[in-house]
Amino acid sequence: MIATVLVLFACTGNGQNKNKDKMSDSTQVISRTEEEWRKILSPEQFYVLRQKGTDSPFTGKYYLNKEKGMYSCAACGNELFSSDMKFDSDCGWPSFDKEIAGGKIKKITDYSHGMVRTEIICAKCGSHLGHLFDDGPTSTHLRYCVNSTSVDFKK
Repeated sequence: MIATVLVLFACTGNGQNKNKDKMSDSTQVISRTEEEWRKILSPEQFYVLRQKGTDSPFTGKYYLNKEKGMYSCAACGNELFSSDMKFDSDCGWPSFDKEIAGGKIKKITDYSHGMVRTEIICAKCGSHLGHLFDDGPTSTHLRYCVNSTSVDFKK
């Protein structure tokens, strides 16, 4: 009986498994303390993803990326954009005209820096991705302006 309970506990985990950085269940919300995030993310990722920082314009590793693939949240692996959604905006950051369906991104009104903008965050882990603007050149008229540090790319 005790062995069965121990096996069940080991299989379900206790919610503290630090090796599950990139969770596969896209519907499960990740809840971690900022200290836990600090241990998982690089200092640059922590600054951008958790402290709402930004990459310097025209410097991000995905700004000029033209390869086909998927962009996912660098903190949790939640798929956010495909390369088919990416366009050249000349704004200095990777830009997308829409997000993957399924509520993968949350939008929050951002009043920081004396402006009113729409912040975009990962719906799965709450990490800062960038901002959404309605000045895009495609048919959606949207520009998801994303920090390269906020995403990973997989061909």
